[in-house]
Amino acid sequence: MKTFFLRRLTYSIVLLLATTIFVFIMSRQSGDPRHLFLSEQSTQAEWEAWGVELGLDKPTWQQYIIWLGNAVTGDFGESIRQRRPALDVVTERIPATLEMAFGSFLFSVATGIPLGVLSALKRGSLLDYIGRTFALVGQAAPVFWLGIVLVLIFSVNLEWLPVARRGGWEHYILPSVTLGWLFASSFLRLTRSAMLEVLDSEFIKFARAKGVDNSLVIWKHAFRNALLPSLTYAGLLLAGLITGAVITETIFSWPGLGSLAVTSVLQLDFPVLTAIVCVITLAYAGMALLIDLLYAVADPRIRLE
Repeated sequence: MKTFFLRRLTYSIVLLLATTIFVFIMSRQSGDPRHLFLSEQSTQAEWEAWGVELGLDKPTWQQYIIWLGNAVTGDFGESIRQRRPALDVVTERIPATLEMAFGSFLFSVATGIPLGVLSALKRGSLLDYIGRTFALVGQAAPVFWLGIVLVLIFSVNLEWLPVARRGGWEHYILPSVTLGWLFASSFLRLTRSAMLEVLDSEFIKFARAKGVDNSLVIWKHAFRNALLPSLTYAGLLLAGLITGAVITETIFSWPGLGSLAVTSVLQLDFPVLTAIVCVITLAYAGMALLIDLLYAVADPRIRLE
């Protein structure tokens, strides 16, 4: 298990390092950052002074080492527009994104997995067709269209739920459903296909032939083995919900990382944008490492290999 953990940890570190290289190179493709700080009336002395302050008077590889050293300590520079540390701008938006991501995660898990199990158990029935239709709509409907339709129905016409903004529990319903429906559909299809495969396996037939109670066969033997694919997807999903929140946060005027990323791109605020990318990558790597460990605990064959 220790070797397994160290190997996965090494993979995560390599991923983070590759991301920092990519972010650094892409930030330099926009041109000399001094053009963003200085006006046409700036003198040559000011231009060279800013070059020294930003480290642009050094070779590119030295610039990257300096940037990486600062990034490791949480120093991504100062926001061009807000004139304060970029990481502070990002961290104050994280709670709002996590709240919406967690709400979407709960909706997708609480909806997708039970519907997937029931759809597999009632294969070919009306309940199965309802579940498959739910999955089809969730995977076919664009997020922006779904969000607008939900707002028109439940906020504008029925006036049951608020239109936008962050507030009480009722403000989380429409954004969570909008963002989580697609992932609930994936959970449903994964769970359904895994359950069907397990239910048709020989050890399930043997358990039933021995007279084991049907509920015990379903939940202890079948469901536990069918849960592994969904467990892997769940960990990556929680990190993916953070990046997938860009459109949803824009629709519902949610003050999170997604809307901040859009604003940073439009305003050319590259220090903030690079901080967002690194934070999201760290979330992905950390969640992937956690899921690998949970997967190894759930299936001993993986850690033995």
